[in-house]
Amino acid sequence: MQLSETGRGVLVSGASRGLGRAVARAFAANGDRVAVHYGTRADEARATLASLEGSGHVLIGGDLADPGDAARVVDEAAEALGGAGGGIDVLVNNAAVNLPHPLAETPYEQWAALWQRHVSVNLLATANLSHLVARRLIDRGAAGRIVNIGSRGAFRGEPDHPAYGATKAAVHALGQSLAVSLGPHGIGVASVAPGFFATERVASRLTGAEGDAIRAQSPFGRVADPAEIAAAVLWLASPAAEWASGTILDLNGASYLRS
Repeated sequence: MQLSETGRGVLVSGASRGLGRAVARAFAANGDRVAVHYGTRADEARATLASLEGSGHVLIGGDLADPGDAARVVDEAAEALGGAGGGIDVLVNNAAVNLPHPLAETPYEQWAALWQRHVSVNLLATANLSHLVARRLIDRGAAGRIVNIGSRGAFRGEPDHPAYGATKAAVHALGQSLAVSLGPHGIGVASVAPGFFATERVASRLTGAEGDAIRAQSPFGRVADPAEIAAAVLWLASPAAEWASGTILDLNGASYLRS
Protein backbone atom coordinates (compact mmCIF):
# COMPACT_ATOMS: atom_id res chain seq x y z
CA MET A 1 0.00 0.00 0.00
CA GLN A 2 2.98 2.33 -0.51
CA LEU A 3 2.04 5.68 -2.04
CA SER A 4 4.26 6.72 -4.92
CA GLU A 5 6.24 9.96 -4.84
CA THR A 6 5.45 10.79 -8.47
CA GLY A 7 3.54 9.42 -11.45
CA ARG A 8 0.27 9.47 -9.53
CA GLY A 9 -3.25 10.21 -10.75
CA VAL A 10 -4.45 13.47 -9.19
CA LEU A 11 -7.95 15.00 -9.32
CA VAL A 12 -8.02 18.73 -8.56
CA SER A 13 -11.52 20.16 -8.27
CA GLY A 14 -12.08 23.77 -9.29
CA ALA A 15 -8.81 23.96 -11.24
CA SER A 16 -9.78 26.42 -13.97
CA ARG A 17 -7.86 29.32 -12.41
CA GLY A 18 -6.42 30.72 -9.20
CA LEU A 19 -5.28 28.29 -6.53
CA GLY A 20 -6.67 25.28 -8.38
CA ARG A 21 -4.53 26.12 -11.39
CA ALA A 22 -1.45 26.55 -9.20
CA VAL A 23 -2.11 23.19 -7.51
CA ALA A 24 -2.54 21.44 -10.86
CA ARG A 25 0.74 22.93 -12.09
CA ALA A 26 2.57 21.84 -8.93
CA PHE A 27 1.50 18.21 -9.32
CA ALA A 28 2.23 18.20 -13.05
CA ALA A 29 5.72 19.59 -12.41
CA ASN A 30 6.18 16.78 -9.89
CA GLY A 31 5.57 14.23 -12.65
CA ASP A 32 1.98 13.38 -11.74
CA ARG A 33 -0.99 13.08 -14.12
CA VAL A 34 -3.68 15.64 -13.37
CA ALA A 35 -7.43 15.68 -13.97
CA VAL A 36 -8.34 19.37 -14.22
CA HIS A 37 -11.94 19.80 -13.07
CA TYR A 38 -14.01 22.86 -13.84
CA GLY A 39 -17.59 23.92 -13.23
CA THR A 40 -18.43 26.61 -15.79
CA ARG A 41 -15.12 28.20 -16.84
CA ALA A 42 -14.26 25.85 -19.70
CA ASP A 43 -11.94 28.26 -21.55
CA GLU A 44 -9.93 29.03 -18.43
CA ALA A 45 -9.75 25.32 -17.61
CA ARG A 46 -8.39 24.61 -21.08
CA ALA A 47 -5.73 27.26 -20.41
CA THR A 48 -4.82 25.46 -17.19
CA LEU A 49 -4.55 22.15 -19.03
CA ALA A 50 -2.36 23.68 -21.74
CA SER A 51 0.01 25.08 -19.10
CA LEU A 52 0.76 21.76 -17.42
CA GLU A 53 4.13 20.07 -17.78
CA GLY A 54 4.30 16.47 -18.88
CA SER A 55 1.56 14.30 -20.37
CA GLY A 56 -1.46 12.23 -19.39
CA HIS A 57 -3.49 15.18 -18.11
CA VAL A 58 -7.23 15.47 -18.76
CA LEU A 59 -10.00 18.07 -18.60
CA ILE A 60 -13.32 17.19 -16.92
CA GLY A 61 -16.32 19.46 -16.43
CA GLY A 62 -19.18 18.95 -14.02
CA ASP A 63 -21.44 20.51 -11.40
CA LEU A 64 -20.16 19.11 -8.12
CA ALA A 65 -23.26 20.37 -6.28
CA ASP A 66 -25.10 17.55 -8.08
CA PRO A 67 -24.14 14.22 -6.42
CA GLY A 68 -24.72 12.36 -9.68
CA ASP A 69 -22.49 14.72 -11.61
CA ALA A 70 -19.83 14.44 -8.91
CA ALA A 71 -19.87 10.65 -9.34
CA ARG A 72 -19.51 11.06 -13.11
CA VAL A 73 -16.54 13.40 -12.66
CA VAL A 74 -14.75 10.84 -10.48
CA ASP A 75 -15.57 7.98 -12.86
CA GLU A 76 -14.25 9.91 -15.86
CA ALA A 77 -11.15 11.08 -14.02
CA ALA A 78 -10.30 7.58 -12.80
CA GLU A 79 -10.74 6.10 -16.29
CA ALA A 80 -8.76 8.86 -18.02
CA LEU A 81 -5.89 8.89 -15.54
CA GLY A 82 -5.62 5.11 -15.56
CA GLY A 83 -1.96 4.18 -15.73
CA ALA A 84 -0.15 1.69 -13.56
CA GLY A 85 -1.73 3.24 -10.46
CA GLY A 86 -5.21 2.36 -11.67
CA GLY A 87 -6.87 5.74 -11.36
CA ILE A 88 -6.98 8.47 -8.73
CA ASP A 89 -4.31 8.40 -6.03
CA VAL A 90 -4.70 11.98 -4.77
CA LEU A 91 -7.79 14.17 -4.43
CA VAL A 92 -7.50 17.91 -3.85
CA ASN A 93 -10.85 19.41 -2.82
CA ASN A 94 -10.44 22.97 -4.01
CA ALA A 95 -13.78 23.84 -5.66
CA ALA A 96 -15.68 26.46 -3.67
CA VAL A 97 -17.98 29.46 -3.88
CA ASN A 98 -17.48 32.63 -1.86
CA LEU A 99 -20.28 35.13 -2.46
CA PRO A 100 -20.95 38.11 -0.15
CA HIS A 101 -24.06 38.05 2.05
CA PRO A 102 -23.68 40.26 5.16
CA LEU A 103 -26.71 39.55 7.33
CA ALA A 104 -27.78 43.15 7.92
CA GLU A 105 -27.87 43.87 4.18
CA THR A 106 -29.08 40.59 2.66
CA PRO A 107 -32.81 39.83 2.13
CA TYR A 108 -33.89 36.54 3.67
CA GLU A 109 -34.66 34.76 0.39
CA GLN A 110 -31.21 35.61 -0.96
CA TRP A 111 -29.61 34.69 2.37
CA ALA A 112 -31.22 31.24 2.36
CA ALA A 113 -30.33 30.59 -1.27
CA LEU A 114 -26.68 31.58 -0.77
CA TRP A 115 -26.35 29.37 2.30
CA GLN A 116 -27.72 26.44 0.29
CA ARG A 117 -25.23 27.13 -2.51
CA HIS A 118 -22.24 27.39 -0.17
CA VAL A 119 -23.18 24.20 1.69
CA SER A 120 -23.77 22.28 -1.56
CA VAL A 121 -20.47 23.25 -3.19
CA ASN A 122 -18.06 23.89 -0.33
CA LEU A 123 -19.10 21.12 2.05
CA LEU A 124 -21.28 18.47 0.44
CA ALA A 125 -19.27 18.29 -2.79
CA THR A 126 -16.10 17.89 -0.70
CA ALA A 127 -17.73 15.09 1.30
CA ASN A 128 -19.04 13.35 -1.81
CA LEU A 129 -15.79 13.51 -3.77
CA SER A 130 -13.92 12.26 -0.72
CA HIS A 131 -16.26 9.27 -0.41
CA LEU A 132 -16.07 8.44 -4.10
CA VAL A 133 -12.26 8.60 -4.29
CA ALA A 134 -11.64 6.92 -0.94
CA ARG A 135 -13.88 3.97 -1.77
CA ARG A 136 -12.01 3.47 -5.03
CA LEU A 137 -8.71 3.47 -3.14
CA ILE A 138 -10.04 1.00 -0.57
CA ASP A 139 -11.36 -1.30 -3.29
CA ARG A 140 -7.94 -1.20 -5.00
CA GLY A 141 -6.12 -1.80 -1.73
CA ALA A 142 -4.12 1.34 -2.51
CA ALA A 143 -2.73 4.11 -0.35
CA GLY A 144 -3.74 7.66 -1.18
CA ARG A 145 -4.15 11.23 -0.06
CA ILE A 146 -7.01 13.70 0.26
CA VAL A 147 -6.12 17.34 0.77
CA ASN A 148 -8.88 19.84 1.49
CA ILE A 149 -8.61 23.56 0.85
CA GLY A 150 -10.05 25.23 3.93
CA SER A 151 -9.60 28.82 5.04
CA ARG A 152 -8.28 31.14 7.70
CA GLY A 153 -11.84 32.46 7.72
CA ALA A 154 -12.96 29.31 9.53
CA PHE A 155 -11.13 30.67 12.60
CA ARG A 156 -10.92 34.41 12.06
CA GLY A 157 -14.53 34.87 11.03
CA GLU A 158 -16.08 36.12 7.78
CA PRO A 159 -18.61 38.86 8.62
CA ASP A 160 -19.51 39.53 4.98
CA HIS A 161 -19.26 35.87 3.95
CA PRO A 162 -20.55 33.88 6.95
CA ALA A 163 -21.58 30.80 4.95
CA TYR A 164 -18.08 30.61 3.49
CA GLY A 165 -16.46 30.71 6.93
CA ALA A 166 -18.91 28.17 8.34
CA THR A 167 -18.56 25.71 5.48
CA LYS A 168 -14.78 25.93 5.58
CA ALA A 169 -14.86 25.19 9.32
CA ALA A 170 -16.99 22.16 8.49
CA VAL A 171 -14.49 21.09 5.82
CA HIS A 172 -11.74 21.17 8.45
CA ALA A 173 -13.84 19.01 10.78
CA LEU A 174 -14.72 16.63 7.95
CA GLY A 175 -11.05 16.20 7.12
CA GLN A 176 -10.16 15.31 10.69
CA SER A 177 -12.99 12.77 10.92
CA LEU A 178 -11.92 11.15 7.66
CA ALA A 179 -8.28 11.12 8.74
CA VAL A 180 -9.23 8.86 11.66
CA SER A 181 -11.54 6.59 9.66
CA LEU A 182 -9.35 6.25 6.57
CA GLY A 183 -5.95 5.93 8.23
CA PRO A 184 -6.27 2.13 8.63
CA HIS A 185 -6.66 1.97 4.84
CA GLY A 186 -3.45 3.89 4.19
CA ILE A 187 -5.29 7.06 3.17
CA GLY A 188 -4.05 10.30 4.70
CA VAL A 189 -6.37 13.31 4.93
CA ALA A 190 -5.26 16.85 5.73
CA SER A 191 -6.43 20.41 5.20
CA VAL A 192 -4.77 23.74 4.54
CA ALA A 193 -6.20 26.99 5.90
CA PRO A 194 -4.87 29.79 3.69
CA GLY A 195 -5.12 33.46 4.47
CA PHE A 196 -5.38 36.01 1.69
CA PHE A 197 -3.64 35.07 -1.55
CA ALA A 198 -3.49 36.77 -4.93
CA THR A 199 -5.85 35.42 -7.60
CA GLU A 200 -7.91 36.83 -10.43
CA ARG A 201 -10.98 36.83 -8.18
CA VAL A 202 -9.49 39.28 -5.66
CA ALA A 203 -7.25 41.31 -7.98
CA SER A 204 -9.56 44.34 -7.84
CA ARG A 205 -9.50 44.32 -4.04
CA LEU A 206 -5.71 44.17 -3.92
CA THR A 207 -5.29 47.03 -6.37
CA GLY A 208 -8.12 49.08 -4.87
CA ALA A 209 -8.51 51.19 -1.76
CA GLU A 210 -8.38 48.25 0.66
CA GLY A 211 -5.28 46.68 -0.86
CA ASP A 212 -2.80 48.19 1.60
CA ALA A 213 -4.94 47.15 4.59
CA ILE A 214 -5.17 43.57 3.29
CA ARG A 215 -1.40 43.35 2.84
CA ALA A 216 -0.84 44.86 6.28
CA GLN A 217 -2.68 41.94 7.88
CA SER A 218 0.61 40.02 7.62
CA PRO A 219 3.85 41.26 9.20
CA PHE A 220 5.47 40.40 5.86
CA GLY A 221 3.41 43.18 4.31
CA ARG A 222 2.07 41.09 1.45
CA VAL A 223 -0.39 38.37 0.53
CA ALA A 224 0.56 34.87 -0.53
CA ASP A 225 1.27 33.72 -4.04
CA PRO A 226 -0.94 30.74 -4.97
CA ALA A 227 2.22 28.75 -5.69
CA GLU A 228 3.14 28.97 -2.00
CA ILE A 229 -0.15 27.33 -1.02
CA ALA A 230 0.22 24.76 -3.79
CA ALA A 231 3.66 23.76 -2.50
CA ALA A 232 2.14 22.89 0.87
CA VAL A 233 -0.64 20.90 -0.79
CA LEU A 234 1.94 18.96 -2.80
CA TRP A 235 3.83 18.08 0.38
CA LEU A 236 0.70 17.00 2.26
CA ALA A 237 -0.06 14.66 -0.66
CA SER A 238 3.40 13.11 -0.53
CA PRO A 239 4.45 9.83 1.11
CA ALA A 240 6.54 11.86 3.56
CA ALA A 241 3.43 13.55 4.98
CA GLU A 242 1.59 10.48 6.25
CA TRP A 243 2.11 11.56 9.86
CA ALA A 244 0.51 14.91 9.04
CA SER A 245 -2.84 13.21 8.47
CA GLY A 246 -5.51 15.06 10.44
CA THR A 247 -3.56 18.31 10.26
CA ILE A 248 -5.09 21.71 9.56
CA LEU A 249 -2.11 23.66 8.26
CA ASP A 250 -2.28 27.43 8.69
CA LEU A 251 -0.81 29.28 5.70
CA ASN A 252 -1.47 32.92 6.43
CA GLY A 253 1.88 34.70 6.89
CA ALA A 254 1.22 35.20 10.63
CA SER A 255 -1.87 37.27 9.80
CA TYR A 256 -3.94 35.20 12.20
CA LEU A 257 -2.40 33.18 15.02
CA ARG A 258 -4.06 30.45 17.07
CA SER A 259 -2.83 27.79 19.46
